[in-house]
Amino acid sequence: MAPLADSIPDATRLGRVALRTADRSDLVSFYRDVVGLEVLATNGTATLGVDDAPLLEIVADGDARPRDDREAGLFHAAFRVPDRSALGEALVRIRDRWRLDGAADHGFSEALYLSDPDGNGVEIYRDRPRSEWPREDGTLRAPSDPLDLEAIAAAATAGATSTAPPGTDVGHVHLEVSSIDDARAFYVDALGFDETVDVPAMLFVSAGGYHHHVGVNTWNGRSRPAAPEARGLAWFELVVPPAAVERIRDRLAEGNATVTDADDGLDATDPDGVAIRIVPR
Repeated sequence: MAPLADSIPDATRLGRVALRTADRSDLVSFYRDVVGLEVLATNGTATLGVDDAPLLEIVADGDARPRDDREAGLFHAAFRVPDRSALGEALVRIRDRWRLDGAADHGFSEALYLSDPDGNGVEIYRDRPRSEWPREDGTLRAPSDPLDLEAIAAAATAGATSTAPPGTDVGHVHLEVSSIDDARAFYVDALGFDETVDVPAMLFVSAGGYHHHVGVNTWNGRSRPAAPEARGLAWFELVVPPAAVERIRDRLAEGNATVTDADDGLDATDPDGVAIRIVPR
C-alpha cells in the first residue's frame, strides 16, 4: 500500500511502554530476569531499559484491578532485538526462567511469545532484512508459519545471557480494539500512519515502510473501552521529529480525536481509550 501524501514522518518510532500493576515487584522481576531489561530507576514508578535507554515504565497502583475480558487494551508489547543470535539468547533465557506461549515465523520477522505475571502479552522478535520481507503484488504479507526453535536456540552464540543486548528497543505494540474501522480512522486517517497489512479482524500500520509500529485486532471480541483503573497498558509513546508535532495535533483535532498539549509533546486517546504520548525528539 502506498504511503499517503501527508503521512506521519518516516522517522516516527515507538518509545516507552507503560504498564499499570498492583504488584510492581513481580513485573520488575519478570522484565529484568526473563526479558533481560536493566532496572534504571525505582521511585513511584520502576523504569527499565537497555544501555540507559528507558523502554518500559511499571506504574504501581495497589488498587488496580484485573482487566475485564470485555475491555480493549494491550495484546502484546513487542521488544525487538538486533539479530538472530540475540533472539536465541532470549529463547534460552525464557526456557531457563519462564515458559514460552508460542513462536512464529512471520516472514518479515521471527517472534517468540510469552505472558508476564499480570497476563500482559509480550513478544520478543528480530527483523529480517527488508529485502527479504514477503510481498504479493507489492503488498506486505504477514504469515504465521512454524518457527524452528532449535535453530533459534543454536544461534545463541553467547549461550544463556542475563541481559538483552544493546540495540534492543520497543519495535511495536499490538492492541485489542472494539472496531477495526474506528482504529483505522484514528491511526491512519487522523494520526497519519500508513496501512501495511489489512486482513479480516487485523490491521497493521506503520511509518517509513516498517511492517508495523501499531497492530490492532478484534479476535477476542472486546467491546468496552480500556479502563484507567485496570491492570495492563497505561500508555505508550510515539517519538516523532519536533517539526511534526503541530501537524499531528492539527490532524488529530480535525479527526475529532481527543488530544491535549502536554509538557513534552501531546497526549492523545484512541477510540478505545488507549492513552498515547506523542513526544518530539
